[in-house]
Amino acid sequence: MARPTAHPPAKWQTHHGHHLATACFPMPSSTIRSISITVSDEDGAAAAPTRRPRAGRRKAAARSLGQRAVRLVARWWPVLLLLPAIALLLFEASRLRGSPPAPAAHVSSLGRLDPTTRLVHGVREHCLKLLSPKSLANLVFPEGAKRYSVVKRITYKSDDDDYDTYHPEANSSYLLQHAEATRFNLFTGFQTLAEREDSFKVNETVNLHCGFYSDNGGFKISDEDRRYMRACKVVVSTCAFGGGDDLYQPIGMANSSIGRVCYVAFWDEVTLSTQEAEGKVIGDDDMIGKWRIIVVKSLPFVDQRLNGKIPKMLSHRLFPEARYSIWVDSKYQFRRDPVAVLEALLWRTNSTFAISEHGARSNIYDEGKAIVQKHKATPEEVEVQLTQYRQDGMPGEKRLHGLKALAEASVIVRELTPAPNHFMCAWFNEVVRFTSRDQLSFPYVLWRLNMPGMSMFPVCIRRDLVNSLGHTRKVKPLTQTNPESSAS
Repeated sequence: MARPTAHPPAKWQTHHGHHLATACFPMPSSTIRSISITVSDEDGAAAAPTRRPRAGRRKAAARSLGQRAVRLVARWWPVLLLLPAIALLLFEASRLRGSPPAPAAHVSSLGRLDPTTRLVHGVREHCLKLLSPKSLANLVFPEGAKRYSVVKRITYKSDDDDYDTYHPEANSSYLLQHAEATRFNLFTGFQTLAEREDSFKVNETVNLHCGFYSDNGGFKISDEDRRYMRACKVVVSTCAFGGGDDLYQPIGMANSSIGRVCYVAFWDEVTLSTQEAEGKVIGDDDMIGKWRIIVVKSLPFVDQRLNGKIPKMLSHRLFPEARYSIWVDSKYQFRRDPVAVLEALLWRTNSTFAISEHGARSNIYDEGKAIVQKHKATPEEVEVQLTQYRQDGMPGEKRLHGLKALAEASVIVRELTPAPNHFMCAWFNEVVRFTSRDQLSFPYVLWRLNMPGMSMFPVCIRRDLVNSLGHTRKVKPLTQTNPESSAS
């Protein structure tokens, strides 16, 4: 057997700054007898595994950066959400500065017929549910609401009633001694506090002041216009005194209602000239579109708001043969069929009087504060009125006789029968005696009379009935000599 060859120990040589290690191990002769490995001085013994620790450090750094980012987002997320909103706002502001002015809001509302809706138990439905045109065509007017009312007949006080105590030649002294408020005049009559108290008594026959007290009281209408008004059975009325508002044509009428409804607009001579200057000229038939224009002369009050209460509250006196009336303030465009409105708000609910609820307040004393804050009446005027109401025992309740205490009185739908007429006469006398703000006196009259057949509809129905266009211009005060001037 051959003897194994002895191998010398490993030798280390240096070659160009590296250690060259040569190791000889006993191996079979058929294999390579020596292996050379180059090792760097900088890496040393740890040269081989360097890549794995570096990868670990990179992963750790990435995890740390992600955690920091999450913490920053959690801390500053409101700011991150706000920045895009601010940027969008600035963009829109810059765009609007360079764009032409938008049209007035009332222009976009004019002619709008889309229904107003509301959510009821999570389901959106129309605020006002009207009959279809086909159903309207076959609708027969009812005989009247089947409501029991104590009041069967109303008589109105006039100067003939006071002939023994009133004489024209003693006009100024009579007014100063008999009238208890300076706005009482020959149109209103001179209601004393005792007569005021009697006017709230509900009897089968009621005798009270209700305007048109004297032939010399003003609010003059031509004989031709009176004949037209006597022929009306259903009337939609409005008024514009002092040139304050434009005339908006009613829309939404069904063909079957043509000929059954009168549209009447009361103007004074100031409004007539203002509208003619804008191209709205009355035709030979005394019409502008659907509206019959009735020009009133010799208005009774200096306060144009008070003049406007006459057609608003005393339609039963202006239209003595009419059965139903719908009042619409001049800042609105009426946009529904009148007969359909009567069916929905009166006949369907067996009511004789329907008025919109107030959208902002419910309490008469809160309303008084709001009127003063908005400078719609002086603090002294409001205090006189509310003091009288407190003395009369008027409660400050939000609901009276099951109805909301405050009304938004821009749309009034009613049957012209004794009980509603009684209510309107009493209401008119309150706005003459106190402030012209009819919303302040409405709850008092509601409380005192507790009229059967009274209903109030929500604000969304009022919005469905009309397009709100706002007042066009400032009302011009009455400057002509009139019956009120002698009473002041």
